Amino acid sequence: MRVLLDEQLPRDLARELVGHDVSTVQAEGWAGVNNGELLRRAEAYGFDVLLTADQSLPFQQNLARARLAVIILRAPTTKLEDLLPLAPRILSALRGIRPGQLQYVS
Repeated sequence: MRVLLDEQLPRDLARELVGHDVSTVQAEGWAGVNNGELLRRAEAYGFDVLLTADQSLPFQQNLARARLAVIILRAPTTKLEDLLPLAPRILSALRGIRPGQLQYVS
């Protein structure tokens, strides 16, 4: 699965997503792009999932119409040490998520 890490997430989180093709918003050159445009670009470039910590995303965008899935992480901070314990649950979510779905991982 092609996974895009949103810009507020640490790049090192990608190492934990074994078996998936992971890129970052920064690596794609999309830093600072608003959420609507980010979703459009991610879809156009063939990403299957946007992994983010942006809790407001589902209120700003109609994700049901999206051709990619969104996983929103809930942790005390977006520091790697707070996100690492979520890695097994992220991997589990990636196995079952489908386009247009939204899933929270905490």
